[in-house]
Amino acid sequence: MIIRFFYCLLLLIAFPLVSAQSFSGRSEEVSGKTAFQTSSIWLPQIDIRSDIAIVYGANDRPGLTFEQRLQSWKDHQYQTQFMTGIAWGDYKDYYLGKWDGKNHMNVAQVQQNGDAVSHGEYNPYVVPIDSYLDYFKKEIIKKVIDAGIHSIFLEEPEFWAKSGYSDVFKKEWQRYYGFPWRAQDQSAENTYLSNKLKYHLYYHAIQEVSSYAKAYGKSKGVDVKVYIATHSLVNYSSWEIVSPEASLASLPSIDGYIAQVWTGTSRTPTYYNGIEKERTFENAFLEYGSMVSMTAPTHRTLFFLTDPIEDWPRDWSDYKHNYEATFTAELLYPMINHYEVMPWPERIYTHTYKLPNSNKEVLIPRYYSTQIQVMINALNNMPLSGHKVNGSQGIGVLMCNSLMFQRFPEHDGYTDPQFSNFYGQTFPLLKRGIPVQLVHLENLGYPESLQHIKVLIMSYSNMKPMTEKSHQYLAAWVKAGGVLIYCGRDNDPYQNVMEWWNTGKNHFKAPSEQLFKLMNLNPELRAGQYHVGKGMVYVIRQDPKEFVLQHDGDIPLIATAAAAYKNATQGRSLIFKDNFCLERGPYDIVAVMKEGVDTNPYVVQGPVIDLFNPKLPVLQDKVVEPGSEAFLYDLKRIRNKKHPQVLATAARIYKEVITPKSYSFLAKSPLNTTNSMRILLPQKPVSILVQNVDGQIVSNIETSWDPLTKTCWMSFDNNPQGIHVTLKW
Repeated sequence: MIIRFFYCLLLLIAFPLVSAQSFSGRSEEVSGKTAFQTSSIWLPQIDIRSDIAIVYGANDRPGLTFEQRLQSWKDHQYQTQFMTGIAWGDYKDYYLGKWDGKNHMNVAQVQQNGDAVSHGEYNPYVVPIDSYLDYFKKEIIKKVIDAGIHSIFLEEPEFWAKSGYSDVFKKEWQRYYGFPWRAQDQSAENTYLSNKLKYHLYYHAIQEVSSYAKAYGKSKGVDVKVYIATHSLVNYSSWEIVSPEASLASLPSIDGYIAQVWTGTSRTPTYYNGIEKERTFENAFLEYGSMVSMTAPTHRTLFFLTDPIEDWPRDWSDYKHNYEATFTAELLYPMINHYEVMPWPERIYTHTYKLPNSNKEVLIPRYYSTQIQVMINALNNMPLSGHKVNGSQGIGVLMCNSLMFQRFPEHDGYTDPQFSNFYGQTFPLLKRGIPVQLVHLENLGYPESLQHIKVLIMSYSNMKPMTEKSHQYLAAWVKAGGVLIYCGRDNDPYQNVMEWWNTGKNHFKAPSEQLFKLMNLNPELRAGQYHVGKGMVYVIRQDPKEFVLQHDGDIPLIATAAAAYKNATQGRSLIFKDNFCLERGPYDIVAVMKEGVDTNPYVVQGPVIDLFNPKLPVLQDKVVEPGSEAFLYDLKRIRNKKHPQVLATAARIYKEVITPKSYSFLAKSPLNTTNSMRILLPQKPVSILVQNVDGQIVSNIETSWDPLTKTCWMSFDNNPQGIHVTLKW
């Protein structure tokens, strides 16, 4: 994610290195299920007790080496991994010539006006030329592997679409295309070729660095894992950034991804029904879905990230509202249970932000830090699930890496406001409660990509197919019984760029013409409905942006989708609603949207624990209003109701001991936060003893008993060393 990284550096000056004072009694092996990234040394204020601390940046600092930062987390029983930016970073020894005696500031990505695109002073976004990759491998990758790192996350391989004017980029153009550089502002074709080169340069960079990491690790007898931490294709396309994205999932040297989705990406304003505004939940749902589509067929590991705050200064209420939206969206993908629970805990727990409707800045309010800790501790136990989100299944929308190629600059008067050609294919269905799946064109060679898709919606208004092979897969799928909806006027200026459908043996005016010909249809197909083998093709001669830029503009798409779905499912009708719900083990995840088919709330029958409420109340039913979300623990689905257990907590639980008349455990969580927990017991406790690790009694505790659910609620101040709790009945 694009970050305000310098705060992290300042924090290290503010807090001295803390000596290791770890509690030695961790009861289970680190599973690697949850993680966070940090530039800081271990601090008691940020000891959030996930499995993995991803230490950011390999640089040494005055009085503090990279190895010392790493060791500070190891000393507190964290599995340690490593992350660094590959398109930018604190690499001044390379930029300013200390590494090889040559100044390399000329590697910066440069805009048309000559300005460099920068992440900070002496920290440009980089054109990844050979000397930069040589530096990166020898000075970063080798160093961290030598320090004992076995898992490396390469963050944000990003090339800004507005850049592409530097001398080094011009040289890479000549080398890649074999003809002189062309300014991207001069034509759509130049823009397409420029962005395709940017895409290739970071594909090559990732391939080079990850292969080196694997090989160097092997030379030391270590199986090094390499992951990519990246924004979604939805966000990069919207924000006009180019990145390799889906193509990396097929590289043998890439083991997985972190899906960097959070408030900052998902709150990007979008159009629907002619109105432009933030739609955080809906956008997050699509962002996470695009990452699932990108990786699922390749069976790579995927971590979902969300952030309790964001990069830009807001107030605590704003952060909380949007965090709940993105958190709910990530949980609606039951096939994922690896999470980066937050980036930069140091900026969440030790930095001040505004109170609502006030200029006063305060550290994180206790109610919010408690809620965060409840949520991320639930992720430590979040199961995979065979359940599906409620709603009509099997409708997919096709996407492709070339979505990033057409975003900047505009040509010939053709516009795509706020990436509306994409949202025009997704929002009309999503807003009616249909859990749209995203399908990557690059992955169609994997049978799993279309295995559960009944109806596939596509357009070449804002993307173009990068290989002819993808059309062969699409045509075969339709002939075998698939139903395809094609939307587009095919009149955008990118239809005629120099590509495979209009070169060599092919002479098509638009890529869709080649696809239609493969299906034995007239290449210049008019709007209508067509039989193709056992399948069907529906053609709407409108660009998808028209479905969302106008009030009720989506009626043609919805009518066609309803007919197509009936055709594909032997007469079943689409189910329209305003909500998404999912069961995952004991957890209920609910989102109710505004702007949907009605304004009714969704009611969950209890008893349930409200996990978004820091007091963890037991509710007999939970009413979820439009525009809000809910995260609940369903007490009816407890597996063993006779087994004493912590059901929800703002601390991580260790060293549980159960006897016929008692239950005890150790609770750990960051300093300066408040624990809230709900515990299932056989009967009301007759004594509750709370002690710190030195055996001193903690007196400022709150408790209550719910006789209907036989649950005890407790609250006390957290401590990273641990608080011992003993309950007797």
